[in-house]
This record gives sequence, structure tokens and C-alpha cells, in this order.
Amino acid sequence: MKELLDKIEDLKAKVKDLESKIDLQAKEREIKSLEAEMNEPGFWDDQKRATWISKKVADLKEEIADWQKLNKEVSELLEFAKEDHQDQSVNFNKEIQDRFFELKRFFSKIELVTMMNNKYDADSAVLAIYAGAGGDDAQDWAEMLLRMYLRFFESKNWQANIIDQSKGTEVGVKSVVIEVKGNYVYGYLKAEAGVHRLVRLSPFDADHARHTSFALVEVIPEIEQDSEIEMKQDDLKVDVFRASGHGGQSVNTTDSAVRITHLPTGIKVVCQNERSQHQNKETALKYLKGKLLKYYEAKLEEERQALKGQFTEASWGNQIRSYVLHPYKMVKDHRTDYEESDPQKVLDGEIENFIQEYLTKK
Repeated sequence: MKELLDKIEDLKAKVKDLESKIDLQAKEREIKSLEAEMNEPGFWDDQKRATWISKKVADLKEEIADWQKLNKEVSELLEFAKEDHQDQSVNFNKEIQDRFFELKRFFSKIELVTMMNNKYDADSAVLAIYAGAGGDDAQDWAEMLLRMYLRFFESKNWQANIIDQSKGTEVGVKSVVIEVKGNYVYGYLKAEAGVHRLVRLSPFDADHARHTSFALVEVIPEIEQDSEIEMKQDDLKVDVFRASGHGGQSVNTTDSAVRITHLPTGIKVVCQNERSQHQNKETALKYLKGKLLKYYEAKLEEERQALKGQFTEASWGNQIRSYVLHPYKMVKDHRTDYEESDPQKVLDGEIENFIQEYLTKK
């Protein structure tokens, strides 16, 4: 019991230490400032900004409530464990231990969010997957990654919409772009950007030989409110065309899909998921804004070329993570050396441990 008490006291000290670093009082002041703006006449005249502020206030309140709950429950558990209970049975100790591990997991979740303190970490994001060279195997691998991410998004209660997709020649996908909405989406998903490598016995090879496939994952913040990224109308070329795939019957019979090219950089984005051309254009502009942000922040010309889509080297030597299904089973992140021995679990969407390792060691 003494060892368990020490662990609970250590957790309480960690909670207090981390809380001192995040400045909850500053967050409360920000809430008051935003709520004052919400009470001003005409607040809802600008629907986009009003929605953004309302969401920001709700997120801040949830963050503060989580800290208050964690603090309260860790203190209560510590006091309960210190009491002189007559029943010191195995079941009693197990009850305290189980509760301790629940609170420890809750702390880890909050700790992870506090590491996401960059400008766009709390925002939604756009995630794109591009099959590398390798035909059917690479396109099938891109679709396997799509399934993995959709399951992860579901586990986080995030809303995911495919805004553009190019089907593979026979199987899988050549590319797919997904708009993901939720709290701290970009903060989590930025850990997934890079080349993902798969090693397996190919189901498309008559000899059932071992093949290595690659896919590139791109993650862009979805910028709702940002005056720093300016897009002049004269710099944009907008093309409309007939959509295919997602969006319902009418989307296939009207020119509702939108392609926007930013002429100074050559960056292109496409959206064809929505039924209306206006909605597709609005989504595409947000995606373009995020790509331009990443482009202008890139320090090296090679990075800029990659963001423009002219240099997507999804190949050996550039991978951030390997998924090995044969001759042994393992998933390993090459940036952190974190690995798991059950690839199927990972491919079913359980990738949070990889994200946490990346963010804590970054």
C-alpha cells in the first residue's frame, strides 16, 4: 500500500507542476474577453467569426473543467488511500489501484493536449494520402492508411469528410484528401506527416512475393481566422468541372467540383465533395490557405517543392514509420524508435501511442 500511496502523491505533484505551466487564469481571462465580444450587438452578423469564437470559448471551458476535475479526483483518491481503513483486503487495494490508473490515463491525455501549444494546434486539419510508386500494392496501401485514419478519427469523435479522391486503376486509391474537424486535430495529426512504409507478402503478385510499398501523408491546418495569409483574387485561377464519386447523384451531373490554383506558387487544391459549387469553393479556399501557410513557413526549397506537389518522394530512406507484416510483425516509428508488435491493432486505428511518443520526444 505504501508504494501505491507514493505513486498517487507523485501523480498529484505532476498535476500541480503541469497546471502551473499552463496558466489557467490566463485562459479564464481569455474566456471573459471573448464572452464580452459575444454579448456585443451584431455579434452574429459575421457568422464565421461568431462560430469560431463560440467554439474557442467552449474549448477553453472544457480544458479548465478537465483540470479542475483531475485535481479534485486525485486529491480525493489520495485522502481516501491515506485513511485508516479496517478493510485492507486485496479487493480494497485493487479498487484504489484501478482508480489510480484511470486518473493516470486521464492525466496523460491532458498532458498531451498541453504540449499542443503552437498557433494552429487546436484547429481542424486537412489530411491527404498519396500512393507512392508501385502500382496496385502502393494504391492498396494508401487505402489501408485511409481506413486506419478514419477509424482513428471515429475513436476521437472527430468529423471526417472526403473532399477529393482519385481511385486506383484496379484497387485502392491514388490519392485522397480528408477534411477533419474537431478539437486539437492538427496538433495530433501533424505527427503523422511523412512517408509510411509497408512490408508484406503481396496479394497482387502471382508468386506471392514480399513487396515494399510507400505512401505519403500530408497534414495541413484548416485556417478559419487568419489575417497573415493573404490571397489576392488576381493570384487565383478557379476551374470548375463535373465531380465524380462522393456527393450524391446531382453532384455527378453538374459542374460543382472546384480546382483552385495559386498562380505565384503553382499550388493546386481540389474539392468535389459538396453538392454546391459555392461550398466546394469555400472548402478549397480553406485548404489552399493552409497549404500556403506551410509553404511560406518552409525554410528549404525542397520542402516548398514537396508542398507544391512537384516533389513527393514516397520512397525508401524517407519513411517516418514502417509497418511490417512479413517475415515478422511490427510497427516502428523511426523518429522515436517506439514500436508495437501488433500491426493489425495499429491498422485498426490505434495510433495514439505513436502520436504521444512523437509529441513528448519532439
